[in-house]
Amino acid sequence: MTTDSALADAAVTQFAVLDALLAGAYESGITVDAVRELGDFGIGCCDHLGGEVVILDGDVFECTVGAPPDRMTGDQTLPFVDVCRLHTVARQPITGLGLSAFTRRVEAGLVSRNLFHAVRVDGTFSTVRVRITPRQEHPFRPLADVTSGQIETVIDGVRGTLVGFWAPAIYQGITVAGLHIHFIADDRSVGGHVLDVSIDAAELMLAAFARLDLRLPTDRHFLRTELTHNEDHRIVAVEGGAKEP
Repeated sequence: MTTDSALADAAVTQFAVLDALLAGAYESGITVDAVRELGDFGIGCCDHLGGEVVILDGDVFECTVGAPPDRMTGDQTLPFVDVCRLHTVARQPITGLGLSAFTRRVEAGLVSRNLFHAVRVDGTFSTVRVRITPRQEHPFRPLADVTSGQIETVIDGVRGTLVGFWAPAIYQGITVAGLHIHFIADDRSVGGHVLDVSIDAAELMLAAFARLDLRLPTDRHFLRTELTHNEDHRIVAVEGGAKEP
């Protein structure tokens, strides 16, 4: 086993799979109390896809339409979540990076492209563009249809934290391959799924995990929805993100 301090002797735990959201199968979820037992760092989405979730320093925040981020109660549920216990790793200074350059910086620091990595960035941001999805009601629509009505917000000159994961390409459809990040402001005024970002001055923490603990829903809708992964183009579409040359 590697002795690299960036490699955790722990697991990233995921509830549900991305392809289930794409198929509209997000009937049930894992409770916030259960999530807290699994880790103190992560991202997810709210019940009925009614917003984005940020898990930071043990607090679980919901970012919903028309309200600032708020701490979730223990009995609330998340239909999809990635969570881990973020161990201490060296903080690396980063400055003047847009989303594509930041992605390249993260990938240059990976222990291996075959491992999961937790990604945390604390600092100041010139611009952050985030989205929040509106709450759905039965019959649930596929995620790609839900994001067509997403609410986008652009914030300039803000202090906050990027929270997310980089996942290997072979897990596309199980989760989001590559970089998947959310944002929350230090003053808890705004947050959401990151579509674009310009980093002014910040510190990057990058921690590798060689274990993935996958937990699947057992509600009737999920069990009766046969998932077949042929949705790469839809995953790219729902993730968004500005492209730089």
